[in-house]
Formats: sequence, structure tokens, C-alpha cells
Amino acid sequence: MEHISEFVAEREVASPFAAAPSIAVILPCYNEEAAIAQTVADFRKALPRADIYVYDNNSSDRTAEVAGAAGAIVRSEKMQGKGHVVRRMFADVEADIYIMADGDATYEAAAAPRLVRRLIDEQLDMVVGARKTEVEAAYRSGHRWGNALLTGILARLFGRTFNDILSGYRVFSRRFVKSFPVLSQGFEIETEISVHALELKMPVAEEVTEYSARPEGSESKLSTYRDGFRILNTMATLFRMERPVLFFGAIAGVLALAAIILAIPLAITYVQTGLVPRFPTAILSTGLMILASLNLFAGLILDTVVRGRRELRRLAYLSFSAPQSGSSHQAS
Repeated sequence: MEHISEFVAEREVASPFAAAPSIAVILPCYNEEAAIAQTVADFRKALPRADIYVYDNNSSDRTAEVAGAAGAIVRSEKMQGKGHVVRRMFADVEADIYIMADGDATYEAAAAPRLVRRLIDEQLDMVVGARKTEVEAAYRSGHRWGNALLTGILARLFGRTFNDILSGYRVFSRRFVKSFPVLSQGFEIETEISVHALELKMPVAEEVTEYSARPEGSESKLSTYRDGFRILNTMATLFRMERPVLFFGAIAGVLALAAIILAIPLAITYVQTGLVPRFPTAILSTGLMILASLNLFAGLILDTVVRGRRELRRLAYLSFSAPQSGSSHQAS
């Protein structure tokens, strides 16, 4: 694999006025003392000119101390949860290209130059490192099937998706990072990132990368069921926020169908006798139809609001230039 510094050097020869883009490796960490030194060393070897930031999230071990000794720039975020850490990293770190990974030494740091090269060559806003592993301990079957299930649900809700929506290994352009309003608190952040890219129709791609088992002494912080339900809830919330016509329209359809089912016997009785003997049922049917109408109109009104909000997000996104091989920032 070509080294990213060689790639940049070739471009500088082709264009002597071009400057190497600045690259920041950002690593959210919680109790990763056993793995963070190896993670920092691997990314330093792959990207010697990049700045490597480790954001410690209230670790009870020596994560921050070990990361600092390994040569990383160590900062902290006191609000617990990966989403809070990502929000802080995106806000504080300045670079042209951002590489986000976990601090557990499971992601293939050596693939980073390839991911960066593709981001620059194709002027993408995000490249996802889709995980591939032959080691069962690295990617537990529950997590594997859960990822496939959640990926399928995302595709159903938003029409497009990635093959690995829960991958924590991603390369971003500056315009993605600085235009992304992080709302998540925990591990559902990857889902929010994916939906943000899909809804703004950003140019994105996936690259298959190796995924390794954690070093001895390092433990996963992901809870299969608790975090799985949180991710599902995030999908539902984002679907309501981004597709209000479909969300509230589905509710309106269910309510209207129930109203019609209840009203059919009443209509038959009225045709036959000219009477409506079951007033409670008639009132219930009428109420359900009114609720259905309210939900439908709520969806239509909110859709107008969402379109305006999406236009503002798109304008914020377009206020930054596309990834370029030349930039005003110098890599370290």
C-alpha cells in the first residue's frame, strides 16, 4: 500500500503550489488503557504527519496517561457517552480531513491512507471502513446479526444505506464535520452520522477494512440489547424528524382504517333501518377519523418545516469547500 505521505508528495510534484491537507485522527476513549498505546502507534505509523487526538471520557484507568506517553494530544469530555465525545471532537479539532476510530486497536490503522486517498480523489465527504474479520472473538455473532438487522431497517426507512452502519471507523471531510449537528449521546452516534449523510445526499463510499480482536485486558463497552434498543429508538426518532409525512401518514392510515372498520356495521344498520343505535361506537369512529386527519395535516405541516431545515443544513454544508489535495492548512 502506498503511504499517504508519498501520495501527497506526488500531488505536490504535479502541483508545486499545493499544500498537504491537514489530517486529524480523533479517538474517543473510555477505559482503554490496555489498547490505546497500540492504537496511537498504529495510526502514527500509517500517518506520520497527522495530529492524533485522544478524548478521554471519564476513564477510571490510566487511559489518558498512557495516551499522552504514546504521543497523542489528550483532551477530555466529562459528559458520559460516545455521542457527547464526538460532538466535542467535531467542535474543537481543526483539520481538513478527520479520521475517527475507536481506541481499542481493533480497526485497521494501516488502511487509513487508502481511505484518505479515496476521499480526496473522489471528493467525498465520508468513507466508512466496513468491517471484515475472520476472528469470531473480534465481532461477536450477536453484534454481527444485530448490525445486519439494523442496517436492513435503516434501508427500509430511508431508502439507501451502508453495509456497516455501526462501524466506528470513518474518514470525514471538513465540511461534513463542521456542518453536522450532533444530537446523540451514546453509541447511536454512528446511526445519526449515516442518516445525516443520506438525507443531505452527500457523496460517500465504503471501503472494506480488517477488524481485529481486542488486546488482552480490553473489554467492549457495547451492550448488545441496551444499545441495540437505543439505536432502534434513534432510527425511529430520525425517521419522524426527517420523514414526517410517512411517519404521521402511517399513523393516520392506521387510525382511519380502524375508524372505517368500526363505521361499516353502523352504515349497514343505518341503510337497513334508518337508525344509528350504537352512539358510542359512532362517536369513537368519528373521533378516530378526526385524529387521523390531524395526524395527516401535522405530517404535511412538519414536512414543510423539515424541508426548510434541510435547506439550511445544506447551505451550512456548502459553506465549506470540497476535499482537495491542496489546502491552506499544513499537515503536522
